Amino acid sequence: MAAPEGPLVVGVDSSTQSTKALVVDAATGEVIARGQAPHTVTPDHESDPEQWWEALCAALEQCGPVVHQAAAVSVGGQQHGLVTLDGQGRPVRPALLWNDVRSAPQRDRLVAELGGPEVWAERFGSVPAASFTVTKWAWLREMEPENAAAVRAVRLPHDYLTGRLTGQGTTDRGDASGTGWWSTATESYDQGILEHVGLSSDALPRVLGHGEAAGTVRPLDGLPLPQGALVAAGTGDNMAAALGLGLRPGQPVLSLGTSGTVYAVTTRRPADPTGTVAGFADARTDWLPLACTLNCTLAVDRLAALFGLDREAVEPGGGVTVLPFLDGERTPNLPYASGTLTGLRHDTTPGQILQATYDGAVYALLAALDLVLDADAAPDTPILLIGGGARGTAWRETVRRLSGRPVQVPRAQELVALGAAAQAAALLLGEDAAAVARRWSTADGPAHEAVERDEEALARLAAVLEGAGPLLHRH
Repeated sequence: MAAPEGPLVVGVDSSTQSTKALVVDAATGEVIARGQAPHTVTPDHESDPEQWWEALCAALEQCGPVVHQAAAVSVGGQQHGLVTLDGQGRPVRPALLWNDVRSAPQRDRLVAELGGPEVWAERFGSVPAASFTVTKWAWLREMEPENAAAVRAVRLPHDYLTGRLTGQGTTDRGDASGTGWWSTATESYDQGILEHVGLSSDALPRVLGHGEAAGTVRPLDGLPLPQGALVAAGTGDNMAAALGLGLRPGQPVLSLGTSGTVYAVTTRRPADPTGTVAGFADARTDWLPLACTLNCTLAVDRLAALFGLDREAVEPGGGVTVLPFLDGERTPNLPYASGTLTGLRHDTTPGQILQATYDGAVYALLAALDLVLDADAAPDTPILLIGGGARGTAWRETVRRLSGRPVQVPRAQELVALGAAAQAAALLLGEDAAAVARRWSTADGPAHEAVERDEEALARLAAVLEGAGPLLHRH
């Protein structure tokens, strides 16, 4: 391997199941070394923050001696998690993770008590789901009052790891915007909601400004990073991925995983009272409206398995329509829905049903994308297709056919860790993080021209969804 052209930085992705670390050449974006270590998550969607720290140290150690040369580091982490610390900085209890939705009753009460969805959207940019940190804190106070009384500091997962590195209590606007107590209207903690849920702002981390350092690495046993290395603010995983792609305003991203996600950077503050779009801040000075669907690659793979087909064994035609809402659906908001299949004929083939399943999953994502994109976004801007499904031909071609947009599939992997590395490099070099990622060409990859949009399939899906709506809403 050739000698690095620039200083080395470390980007960290602390996700639900594991921590990944990349050592990256700040000049070129070349990944010099990588490491990964797992986390243990309980069936109740809880995890011990101390494990995240151990996993971070292990992942960094796997990077080898080169990690000792790192001049800056940044942490991207899973959003919304509730980390509660006592007066000595130790976890009071395991963290409640983003996919823990036991606080749904508290969520419903909070939305009503503060004036309804419209008020929440205007003040906080988002109507909170049961995944948001504020609803988890309300649950803790109600269900575990002794633990709540022992809490002296509340952190998000990326805050916790950044704080262990620096000894300081800091966060960033991107991750803070997913808590439910940071107002996107004022870009500050909202004292009204904090008083309502019995939480002092003194227990919350300081929100760093764009390009502000969280501190420097302190000497710690078992940590292979060099003492004194710069520590960037870090951010939430979605915001880090946006940095990793070097997104410009109006550039749509469609992520195909177990769930589907669509987002774009915009210069206008989002505030959707329906709750479909989460009005997050990005890790810079703009905004990151985001919507997600529950049924994506896993639902398609399940239908393929039912017919004994490879996931790529799709066939065109047939006139069949599938709404693959196997786990209920979030976008559209049909929490009690099940899968729907209609239009079967004697000559319908399993491959046509599989293609219709792709169509149904992509249709829901594109409907969400229409809500996410700013009205000024150009209709011919390529969709950046990321996630596990982005490598699949059937997924890519379905997105092209139903969107009528060109599609680009970035070659870069591990975008959250790359985005964190870009943030670290930007701090070190005095540049803009998204500009660093663009200089690294992280979004480069195969480009596929637009094809004519399949209006017939879109109309059929819209009609079936409208007709099935009342049935799908039933508990």
